[in-house]
Amino acid sequence: MGPYLQSQRLELYAQAAEALLKTGAAYPCFCSSQRLELLKKEALRSRQTPRYDNRCRNLSQGQVAQKLAKNPKPAIRFRLQEAPAFQDLVYGWNRHEVASVEGDPVILKSDGFPTYHLACVVDDHHMGISHVLRGSEWLVSTSKHLLLYQALGWPPPRFAHLPLLLNKDGSKLSKRQGDIFLENFAAAGFLPDALLDIITNCGSGFPENQMGRTLPELIAQFDLTRITCHSALLDLEKLPEFNRLHLRRLVSSETQRHRLVGKLQVLVEETFGSQLSDRAVLDPAYVERTILLRQDHICRLQDLVSPAYSYLWTRPAVGRAQLGTISEKVDEIAEHVLGPLTEWSSSRLLEGPGGNLTQDVLNAELKKLSEGLAGTKHSNVMKLLRMALSGQPQGPPVAEMMVSLGPKEVRERIQKVLSS
Repeated sequence: MGPYLQSQRLELYAQAAEALLKTGAAYPCFCSSQRLELLKKEALRSRQTPRYDNRCRNLSQGQVAQKLAKNPKPAIRFRLQEAPAFQDLVYGWNRHEVASVEGDPVILKSDGFPTYHLACVVDDHHMGISHVLRGSEWLVSTSKHLLLYQALGWPPPRFAHLPLLLNKDGSKLSKRQGDIFLENFAAAGFLPDALLDIITNCGSGFPENQMGRTLPELIAQFDLTRITCHSALLDLEKLPEFNRLHLRRLVSSETQRHRLVGKLQVLVEETFGSQLSDRAVLDPAYVERTILLRQDHICRLQDLVSPAYSYLWTRPAVGRAQLGTISEKVDEIAEHVLGPLTEWSSSRLLEGPGGNLTQDVLNAELKKLSEGLAGTKHSNVMKLLRMALSGQPQGPPVAEMMVSLGPKEVRERIQKVLSS
């Protein structure tokens, strides 16, 4: 079937063009680019659709030979004729009289490269393609392609033209939008499976629309007879939620999770670089724990290096004065919670039974400490701890922060704030 690069298949296109020339189904065109441009401008000036006037179609053999002596590498045009009707697997029976509304199309350019019309026919034939599924904008051109198959004596494949994928507002997707290239989605942290999932979800061809389908599931459920003629509206605002589902699936796989750890390590280094005063945050166990704790709250791996999660990788610059804005009883709270806890309470609070730091244990112990502070709300205690540990007024539950950071780092951050 290969080679697959068009530049390495030029001989195949040349052979097909030569076969068409021999039967008279194609002819050389010697019209200059200047003449073709004039034809286009004149048609537009007259408010007509630009088309080639088939000037070279009826040149005699003598005229062709004379022109070939001056221009040995002309373009090759295909001679259009009455087109056959065909049954599209989505749009049903179609027939387009292209010969009456279009000029004969170029199939091989003077540089030896084919246009899409010849390339798709030659490639699909030599690669044994049985079904062609492509965008509905090619529906009209299918008549030309069937004429090419007929002229070359090749059996055509079955055709199914798919409705267009449009923006949420109904406008066409365009390269001019700039942000619809796959490279941009990949750089932004969106997974291939998530993109495939949202595109198939907004279209047709499946018994029902559901989020989170994998490629094997899509293959198993796809039914060509379920494709409708209605264009699909792509709402990219929903992409983060699709990505969250597929990211969680990767996290649930130990092998894939280890790959995510490696990717997050790179992201942390790229984002924080010289700010990493303690490179222990790059330890695989710490990074994996962070991913597991936050998997239900992030849509992309990149979210974990956003400013909201900077506390995971760098120590915040927090002073005692900032805590004073949260509560007037900061010293009392500090004595009971942020202060130099006794070894017993410290061990009990930060390490829990059996030395394991768990959110359930921490939540219970933090609640008890708050209850022991007369006239102080539990919410204020949590605000103080959150500020001390992250430097931020909002964020994940304090207990989760403590589990994520680990006992040693929690103690050091608390002590740093008290000594400031």
